[in-house]
Amino acid sequence: MRFAAILNRDGGTLRTLDLDAFAGRVRETLEAAGHSVEIDVVAGRDIAAALEKAIAKRNVDVVLAGGGDGTISTAASLLMNKKKALAILPAGTMNLFARGLGIPQTLEAALQSFADGDVIAVDMASANGRPFVHQFSVGMHAKMVQLREKMEFGSRLGKMRASVRAAWTAIKNPPALKVSLSIGKAEIVTRATGIGISNNLFGEGHLPYADNPSGGVLGVYVSVARQRHHLAKLLLDMLRGRWRQSAHVEVHQADRAVLKIHSPAKRFSAVLDGELIRLERETTIEIHPGALKVLVPASNAQARAA
Repeated sequence: MRFAAILNRDGGTLRTLDLDAFAGRVRETLEAAGHSVEIDVVAGRDIAAALEKAIAKRNVDVVLAGGGDGTISTAASLLMNKKKALAILPAGTMNLFARGLGIPQTLEAALQSFADGDVIAVDMASANGRPFVHQFSVGMHAKMVQLREKMEFGSRLGKMRASVRAAWTAIKNPPALKVSLSIGKAEIVTRATGIGISNNLFGEGHLPYADNPSGGVLGVYVSVARQRHHLAKLLLDMLRGRWRQSAHVEVHQADRAVLKIHSPAKRFSAVLDGELIRLERETTIEIHPGALKVLVPASNAQARAA
């Protein structure tokens, strides 16, 4: 296969690497397996333009994206409904989409898996037409991200610590949104502290990522917990993948959901694949089956085909 590798020097754990040396290992690994590769190392502000340029090349089969979660989400959005495949270097904080695809969580192991990997089609979702690969969320999660962005951290571990501090601050003063949520023919009207809508249902017993990235459904998670100890318990349940056992979250599934905000405040924020965006009064979230081609380890592709 013909690879175009785009490495974000400002993204995720790549910020701490000697990228010239790492680019050499990328080339050596892929060429040793009979592939060809072009490598561009770019600044974060240039990542979208570099990805667009790589995708436009006719002689490219796979776009390999290296960086944080924002880089991967951008690459997937640009490759949605395209013939070219995405290969994900898991350099983010949690790498949840990559985990769902069965991609090894170290850079070297991920590279090696691409050398003999297979291309499969997986789902994407969208919120008012904006594509995402992992989750759209409002309420607690959005508040946590807003608080975290005001903190300083220079590493993956520092970001995780900042996330814990932000979560505790949000738990002490949780938001409450008056919303209506249409799921199929049903409509839920409630005051929720948090709503998450995922690209396929999260699996049980692990971090929140989809066990089946081509399941063709949205996972809809609604929390009305308001007391601090209930919110803290919900956070722990989320991290341990105990969604369906939690008394503080309702789980639904659908191929389309419509979220309407009825609270009086003028501005709200949402989180789309880890990035803050402005939340509109009405948001339509939809699943797009098989909209993204991805390169995954051959063993994982064979297991899905079985």
